[in-house]
Amino acid sequence: MKKYFIRTFGCQMNEAESEMIAGWYQSRGWEEAKIWQEADEVIINSCSIRESAENRVFGLINNINRFKADSSIQKTGGLRRKNNLTKPKTILTGCMVGSARGERKRYSLRQLKKKLPQVAEFKAWWEWGFGKIKTEKSRFSKKKAFIPIMKGCNHFCSYCVVPYAKGREASFPFSDIVCQVEELVRKGWEEIVLLGQNVNSYGNDFLPKERTEIYQKYQGLTRNGQAGCQEKRRCLFALLLEIIHTIEGVKKISFLTSNPWDFSDDLIRAMKLAKISRELHLPVQSGDDQILARMNRPYTAGEYLGLIQKIKREIPEVKIGTDIIVGFPGETRKAFNNTCRLCRQIGFSKAYIAAYSPRPGTAAFEFEDDVSCQEKKRRWQILNKLINSKIFQP
Repeated sequence: MKKYFIRTFGCQMNEAESEMIAGWYQSRGWEEAKIWQEADEVIINSCSIRESAENRVFGLINNINRFKADSSIQKTGGLRRKNNLTKPKTILTGCMVGSARGERKRYSLRQLKKKLPQVAEFKAWWEWGFGKIKTEKSRFSKKKAFIPIMKGCNHFCSYCVVPYAKGREASFPFSDIVCQVEELVRKGWEEIVLLGQNVNSYGNDFLPKERTEIYQKYQGLTRNGQAGCQEKRRCLFALLLEIIHTIEGVKKISFLTSNPWDFSDDLIRAMKLAKISRELHLPVQSGDDQILARMNRPYTAGEYLGLIQKIKREIPEVKIGTDIIVGFPGETRKAFNNTCRLCRQIGFSKAYIAAYSPRPGTAAFEFEDDVSCQEKKRRWQILNKLINSKIFQP
């Protein structure tokens, strides 16, 4: 029996895509290998959000190439293979390929092949044939079920590769998502995690007729029992949360990720429902207005703070996590101190802090990378100590 091995880099969305890929192989009679050295095909689901993420992909590909190039007897963890220079076949998928083969390209496929001649096949996520949600995934977690509700992003933050790697926003059908949750509950899953680059904008790409049909179909099942056509302008993601909340057997619902600029009152009200997680991830990226403008983040630090205060008034027990970039081009010490001040005001429960790295093809790549690596590291350490070491009480 042929064997496959999947290595996933990056976010939960990539994890969910890898589950789909695993299901694709298993439906064709393949068996999962425990280590990549045992596999006939190694699928690398790549991330390119930062340079360090791409470097980890390069490192793995180089290791596979060295393994293949050694014509002597291979011995790895008890495995012995003689003179096999063709296995494993290496397939690259994920964000690095999406950036080269998608509608919005950051670089060409030719450039990617030149950089990675060891890779046998470059396969974009849509070429696996799971453009729609599928229930025949191979679930990696027995506790959480990751469910993508949409793909892509329409907002071009100046530093971000997602609109290139994942393409434009495309929401999966409302009823398909609900049916998938119902099926997962029947199979024993109790915790549902809804995924999207910006879940707040779920359904914005639906035609008015589609939205009307959704409200008509689910009328009477929501919090207030009114999901009729008169609510066409409601946040569809909030409605989706309300419907999933009614499904018997679901014990917890969480979601990733939201953006601050379209976090609606509808969504805040939906979050008050008992099964919705009280952990909210809401990326701020910076606490300085000028840096936020350079990042093309359409809010100010004051507006972000106001939103957090509103959420906390409605949901006092909520815990806010965030993403922050330090050392973005033009970030002075004063601008960084503004970020520290905002963090103290909010009291984040945790933060994913990244030192800025230029991403070719993005708008910010044209900016001068004028903060030294040493200073980026210093700022990272300050914020990490401030937020993640829990040394202050908000």
